[in-house]
Amino acid sequence: MEVLLLQDVPNLGQAGEIKTVSNGYARNYLIPKGLAKVATPGVKKQAEQIRRAAEKRRQRERQDAEALAQRIGELLLRFEAKVGETGRLYGSVTAGDIAERLSETLGVEIDRRALDLGQPIRQLGTYEVPVRLMADCIATVRVEVVGEHGETAESIAAAQAEAQATGEEGTEGSA
Repeated sequence: MEVLLLQDVPNLGQAGEIKTVSNGYARNYLIPKGLAKVATPGVKKQAEQIRRAAEKRRQRERQDAEALAQRIGELLLRFEAKVGETGRLYGSVTAGDIAERLSETLGVEIDRRALDLGQPIRQLGTYEVPVRLMADCIATVRVEVVGEHGETAESIAAAQAEAQATGEEGTEGSA
């Protein structure tokens, strides 16, 4: 069955395109959800108009995404967490935590699945986390994880080095 797409449909096509799909897919999914309509000769004439409107909408969305990417790139999100002596967190900072903080800060809903975090953050430090706003518009937000008493990765490393140096001095004197 030939259908005219009224909206962009992932893995199928963009608005204004005429696609051939199975009858069941068209009748049970695309048409009831308002994503497409049967491509009759009259509807085919509307295809160009729908395609132009969709192109304008995509261009507007891209501009909005690029402006949002600019704002995200300037941010530094700071998370405080309980931390052990080695700089390892009790718990973790997840993509959901970062997305929630981004949404609060920007006033725009950011889905946690848009963040490409991989594994949750379990160490102190500063991290660069990619945020996928559109297919080809990716912003990077900086995330800083510090201890609840202001400990940083550098301060813990310095304390460990000092403790190690002090420990070596004590063993040299007794030999």
